[in-house]
Amino acid sequence: MEYAKLGDTDIRVSRICVGGMSFGESSEEFHQWTLGLDATKDVIGLCFDNGVNFIDTANVYSHGTSERFIGQALRDLEIPREDVVLASKVYFNEGKLSREAILREIDGTLERLGTDYLDLYQIHRFDYGTPIEETMGTLNELVESGKVRAIGASAMYGYQFHNMQIVAEKNGWRLFSTMQNHYNLLYREDERELIPVCRQYGVSLIPYSPLAGGHLTHTGWTSESMRSSTDKVLKDKYDRAKDNDLQIIGRVHELSERYGVSMSQISLAWHFAKGVTAPIVGGTKRKHMEEAIAATELRLSADDVRYLEELYLPHEVVGALSE
Repeated sequence: MEYAKLGDTDIRVSRICVGGMSFGESSEEFHQWTLGLDATKDVIGLCFDNGVNFIDTANVYSHGTSERFIGQALRDLEIPREDVVLASKVYFNEGKLSREAILREIDGTLERLGTDYLDLYQIHRFDYGTPIEETMGTLNELVESGKVRAIGASAMYGYQFHNMQIVAEKNGWRLFSTMQNHYNLLYREDERELIPVCRQYGVSLIPYSPLAGGHLTHTGWTSESMRSSTDKVLKDKYDRAKDNDLQIIGRVHELSERYGVSMSQISLAWHFAKGVTAPIVGGTKRKHMEEAIAATELRLSADDVRYLEELYLPHEVVGALSE
């Protein structure tokens, strides 16, 4: 397994991150396809045995049970705390990114994970209702107190991320080290502004949905999986650009046949070719994670990358919130 640093920190992470949205108690109001505790332990154990040390989750995933299952799995598997990089997020909660909310939610996250610190704490979205100074100042407090080692952000507009970094710089506070944005072969809108801003600040990209919710892992548009048939968020993300995206999926399949690998390996190898530090893979089966791990050794040529990208058309923004 290859490793890389997160931004300008000394935190070393595997080139694959385990996505915690796959873990936790299933429910109709959140997701029906998540894994129970035993299956969570199986996936995390497989990943850890293969050098994957990076796990990302959020306070709201499966109503907090994702964090609980991850914490329990690490204890049951007797994985030393210092050997794993734990990341979580805050925003989709009462108070969003206010000082009161952040201080409350970090304690809840730490309790559920069973740890006294997070390696990476990320804001899940941009908060239009809270002053940037309040949010960045509070995140800086968490770093100074030792509850958090580094901070990151998730899906937002480029100007918002830039403004938040500027506020931190002006006040001598900790800047964001990572960006967890929506990025894959079927959704590349962040290449226009957000990713260039990240490059300007030396911020590591750790995108979510690197496989477009499974669309980049098989031919056709739907599959027989529980997620494909029940995930309304997935449909809202991608169904509007189905016709264009199916052409790109066809090229992923063609390259996978040429290389003798899975479509998911081609799709993840594209991320590495684009300079992504660690795509977040939400596998629900051992095979999913085994293929993701194998993808770290696959190298695409510049011609391969151009071939995969050339049919892309502009998409509606999905991820960043408009108030």
